[in-house]
Amino acid sequence: MIKIFRKIRQNLLSEGKTTKYFKYAIGEIILVVIGILIALSINNWNENKKERAQEQELLIQLQSEFQSNLEQLDQKTDLRNQMISASLRLLQAIDEPETRNSDSIVKYISLTAITPTFDPIVNDINSSGRIQLLHNSSLKENLARWTSEVIQVTEEEETWLFIRDNKYMPILSQSGITRNLLNKYWKDNVSGSFHLDVGTNTEFDFGNSKKEIPISAILDGVQFESHVAQCATFAKLANSQAVSLRKRIVEILDLIEQDLN
Repeated sequence: MIKIFRKIRQNLLSEGKTTKYFKYAIGEIILVVIGILIALSINNWNENKKERAQEQELLIQLQSEFQSNLEQLDQKTDLRNQMISASLRLLQAIDEPETRNSDSIVKYISLTAITPTFDPIVNDINSSGRIQLLHNSSLKENLARWTSEVIQVTEEEETWLFIRDNKYMPILSQSGITRNLLNKYWKDNVSGSFHLDVGTNTEFDFGNSKKEIPISAILDGVQFESHVAQCATFAKLANSQAVSLRKRIVEILDLIEQDLN
């Protein structure tokens, strides 16, 4: 094709048709420019198609991750609700000694000794720059705020974890009730909520202590009452934060669903 164009130009020059030559040259330049623009358009189309495919892949990944986060958050919220309910029952037993029942008290105490922590899947789309593949500005904004919003929930969980490990559990251990608590923990399959495969039942029973457990003495302890109140408080605070976080997850999932469709 280039040889043909060159030959036409040479013929026009040799025939002295300068005006026609320039017109032809300009036309040839226009054709070249059009060709370049078409090539660029095709290249841009291919790049856009590639980016859209990458965006769809990222959206599917995010959908799976945030669905898992939602399920885990609901599970941990349910555990904290059990902690709150058990704490209130224990406070009632402290205030009303006539309502005390040893088996129930052990169950309630075992629930106040757990530490459900929300551990979401954290992707690297912000640090890696992959977030730029997303075209939905609302989705990008929600994802950018995600990490800071998770912190609001986990801060309450970490505070309770510290209190449980360093203050509450030592009191329970000194009271002699630890064996009964742990045995109740296994018998009621509280551990099932912490397995990777939720609902897994691990059978384990080492029996209760043969020693007499001073339930009333435990309940009447000033420190015990304080820690039960703290358990209810931090569980309630964490769940209050979890309500907002759950709304954010649902919003993110809705935006992902819209983009996928």
